[in-house]
Amino acid sequence: MRPEALEPIRQLIVVVHGHTPRSSRVINSERSTDALRVDPTWSTNDHFFIAYHKDFAGVVDMSLSLTEPRRRRLTLFAMCMATFMTSLDLTIVNVALPSMQSELRMSAAELEWVISAYSLSLAAIIPASGALGDRYGRKRVFLTGMVVFLVGVIACAVAWNAASLIVFRAVQGAGGAAMLALGLSIITETYPKEQRAGAIGAWAAIGGTGFGAGPVGGGILLTYFTWPSVFWINLPFAALGIVCTAVAVRESRNPQARGLDLPGMSLSSLGLVCLTLGFVESSDQPWSAPLVAGPLAGGAGLLIAFFWWERRAPHAMLPPSLLRARSFVSASGIYMLTYGGMSGALFWVTLYFQNVAGWSVMRTGLSWLFMNIPFLTMAQFGGRLDSRFRSSVVATWGTLVAAVGVFLLSRAGTTPFAVSALGYVLYGGGFGTFVPAVTHVAMRDVPSGVSGAASGVLNASRQIGSSVCLAVLGTVGVNAATSAWQGRVSGLDGADKSAALGQGHNVGGGRVHTVVDTLGSSFRQATVDSFLHGYQLAVGIAAACTAVAAGLAWTGFRHRAVQPADGATHPEAVREEDEATVTGNEPHRASQ
Repeated sequence: MRPEALEPIRQLIVVVHGHTPRSSRVINSERSTDALRVDPTWSTNDHFFIAYHKDFAGVVDMSLSLTEPRRRRLTLFAMCMATFMTSLDLTIVNVALPSMQSELRMSAAELEWVISAYSLSLAAIIPASGALGDRYGRKRVFLTGMVVFLVGVIACAVAWNAASLIVFRAVQGAGGAAMLALGLSIITETYPKEQRAGAIGAWAAIGGTGFGAGPVGGGILLTYFTWPSVFWINLPFAALGIVCTAVAVRESRNPQARGLDLPGMSLSSLGLVCLTLGFVESSDQPWSAPLVAGPLAGGAGLLIAFFWWERRAPHAMLPPSLLRARSFVSASGIYMLTYGGMSGALFWVTLYFQNVAGWSVMRTGLSWLFMNIPFLTMAQFGGRLDSRFRSSVVATWGTLVAAVGVFLLSRAGTTPFAVSALGYVLYGGGFGTFVPAVTHVAMRDVPSGVSGAASGVLNASRQIGSSVCLAVLGTVGVNAATSAWQGRVSGLDGADKSAALGQGHNVGGGRVHTVVDTLGSSFRQATVDSFLHGYQLAVGIAAACTAVAAGLAWTGFRHRAVQPADGATHPEAVREEDEATVTGNEPHRASQ
């Protein structure tokens, strides 16, 4: 059968089954006058199609591979689509928060839950997704996650109140968890060591593109449409990612995969949810309130029980080999601190510029280009920097620069916008510098058999930081703003004082217009000053978290233990990390 005779089959499979044959060969062909149609049959690893055409009937074997370079490029493209969507969703939803607050009449605590529900769902399900991918197939679990993410996007777009939006954000996070848990693992399994740093750098850069496109795209969408448009925009990217994954990604699994650690997953998930609930509710209630003290105490107890269990679990969520890898543990801590600081900082920056400074959504989105362009620029060179300099140097300086940028952003409202613009530039440039370096170091020493679990833990640390730190920084900022407001209105008498104190939650959420409409224009400056007090404290703490991450990068990445062939770690083998690891000449790693 001539190759060109198979083209109608290829085209039909694209239409009916949503993907292009990797290549085709006809088995047991015979002449037929039937109309063109395709029936699928499935084996464990390969796809076969019984094809009927006017010229022949036979079995088309879809199991032959694409050329390896093309398959790798399409695989990387599919993984990049996934990280693009999750990054886009983060920033585009942040820009839409004031619109959601106005249209759905949401409190500051409910706004925090819109972000935290997504992050908590990610953090809770990422480890399970990594383990499931190792056991049942990374491609299968990843593809399922993309479909669930797509369903969550549609549900969020049709949400009718705050509660439904928060629930659907959790569904969306469940799908995103599988993508984040296995995307990096699939790249690690697809690319050889000498090409892995460049692939990871491209993956991080495309994720940064979504991060950068979110504010601008959100500004454009919200100028002409309502807030659901920030969810609908994900549909074409999700569809493209699903098709590319089905076509190009090669199935991989660990033949000796760990069993699911259901007790560990339950303890960690419930503990994080309880902690987040306690911190979020503390912005509206005193620390001694049952809805605050109870969840905080319960969450702490559950997490203590989680770590106790992990030391004894037969199939621990955190494999002991990962906990022994100093660079991996350090990278997870860096991610937790930096992404936690970023989540809190961007939450408060968005509220300030739109609610307090009175900027339009478009202007707010365009202002983020000062951060996003340096991020994308530096992310493009992340792999080169990592190959030229030691990872400890790249990660440390990147996080230090980012910390300075966050600190400058914390001065917004009391300094010209030029200072905030410089803060955006430093923040974006610093982030773009250290993310590829930290990611590469984290996965460098991970055995391939647990790469899914390692990728899941690494991404879970990022989401834990985003959800818990947002809850903490949200509480700190709201409480500080409310306290400052109470001090400013304490001199009022009678009904005026009572009415002013009742506006504390609006002051903490930056709803200046609501306060002014209720109390009068004479209270505008006091409202702005009170909000800025909480804003500057919260964003300043975010800067401190990023600075602490710089110290962790310097101490955690400077040395690594080299495992000789016999599996013993000799004292003299501890040395400063070798740049050869970036080019693939890694020392031998003992098998787990």
